[in-house]
Amino acid sequence: MTAPRRPGRRPGSADTRGEILTAARRVFAEKGFDKATVRGIAREAKVDPALVHHYFDTKEGMFAAAMKLPITPDEVIPLLVEGPREEVGERLVRLILRATATPETREPMIALLRSAMTNEQAVGMFREFITNALLFQVAGRLGVPHLRIEVAFGQMLGVIMGRYVLKLEPLASADEEELVELLAPTIQRYFGG
Repeated sequence: MTAPRRPGRRPGSADTRGEILTAARRVFAEKGFDKATVRGIAREAKVDPALVHHYFDTKEGMFAAAMKLPITPDEVIPLLVEGPREEVGERLVRLILRATATPETREPMIALLRSAMTNEQAVGMFREFITNALLFQVAGRLGVPHLRIEVAFGQMLGVIMGRYVLKLEPLASADEEELVELLAPTIQRYFGG
């Protein structure tokens, strides 16, 4: 007969968070964002689901950490929806430009975008995460049709691709404030004003 399990740290590796992230990457890759569950990831990592919630408040936060994204929906959504409605375009432009300003934050996002362009599984995961965990949440809270927020996101995605993947000049070396001045009014139009 085995002794009952004692509470506290589980035996084995001290990097439980890392093991959960490794399991999350596998589960997200296999099932996609929508079909992956915290319980399934916990099962894959051989940990209790409560431990997964201990390290990651939400499935979205775990996805962002597993994919090494520099920002999470928990950070983005309040930033975009709180504050004057007539400034949401500028907030979105600044958020994306700042999130891609340094190599440490830009490289994971660019890696995910490159993967999404060449791998059907990656594009499915990325699409599900972006639309369900981020875009539709913002659209719902701002009362904006989904198409409008997807077009705004698509335009900013194009700017990031041109700036950091294609390295189009003068876009690649343009000053952040100059880009905000150019892009914010157009992005704001998608949000109704």
